[in-house]
Amino acid sequence: MGQEQFAAIMPYISADLVGMIVKKKNISEPEAITKLYNSKLYAVLEQEDTKVWQYSTDMLYSLFEQEERTGKIEFPDV
Repeated sequence: MGQEQFAAIMPYISADLVGMIVKKKNISEPEAITKLYNSKLYAVLEQEDTKVWQYSTDMLYSLFEQEERTGKIEFPDV
C-alpha cells in the first residue's frame, strides 16, 4: 500500500477505535482521543510497514486494553 492510500485510511481506523474506546470505557471523545494518541499502540499503528492497521477494530481495542493494563503490547501471530 502506498503512503497516500495509508494516509487516507488512517482517519477511519482511528475514528472507529476512538468510538469503541468512548463506548466501552464510557469516557468523552476528547479523552479517548488523548488516550489513544498517547499510547504505544497508536505509535505502532501509524507506521504502515507494521501492518497493525490491518487488524480489526475489536483486535485493536483488545491491544489498547492490554497496554493500559500491563504497559505492554503482545501482538498476535496473524
